[in-house]
Amino acid sequence: MSANVMTMPQRERTWELPSRGHVAMFALIVAESAIFVIFVVAYLFYLGKSLTGPTPKEVLEVPIFYSICLLSSSITIHLAVKALRAGNVGSFRAWWFGTIVLGAAFLYGTAHEWHRLIYKDGLTISTNLFGTTYYSLVGLHGFHVIVGLICLSTVMAFALLGDVQQHHTYRVDVLSLYWHFVDVVWVVVFTVVYIIGR
Repeated sequence: MSANVMTMPQRERTWELPSRGHVAMFALIVAESAIFVIFVVAYLFYLGKSLTGPTPKEVLEVPIFYSICLLSSSITIHLAVKALRAGNVGSFRAWWFGTIVLGAAFLYGTAHEWHRLIYKDGLTISTNLFGTTYYSLVGLHGFHVIVGLICLSTVMAFALLGDVQQHHTYRVDVLSLYWHFVDVVWVVVFTVVYIIGR
């Protein structure tokens, strides 16, 4: 029995430090999550405390289609990274471009909603507590979507120039973590604003 143990190949266990890119991105996500928590708590705290209208129930419409667009973009960016990892640059470009389109569609939906709220319903950031907390929370998320789209578009430009190849998968994957974070945050914002808040 001891002879068998001696002849079995010994598995070497090596521990590697996590990559700096992933650590930095996770640190950024944690910091940004803390900021979002503050805004979400503020929204919930002031919910229903506005002395004047309009109220969320009166003016908010649930953005189902645009939410589906944004959440679907997590799938497309995952497929883009997977394609690049496999060396399929053409598929990477297609899925990456699809992610940008879906993100832009969501941003358009937010802008369209704000235009309606401001010019039709008279809800501005200074109208009441609801307006202040609503535009602050949804605006904070919208800002993160804009930053994400700028980063995605920059990568797309390099990809069209042929400067994004399989060995860049690691960097693209790190950026995709930010986009997944933006999508997860929207699930929270959507739940708080359009479900609990109405």
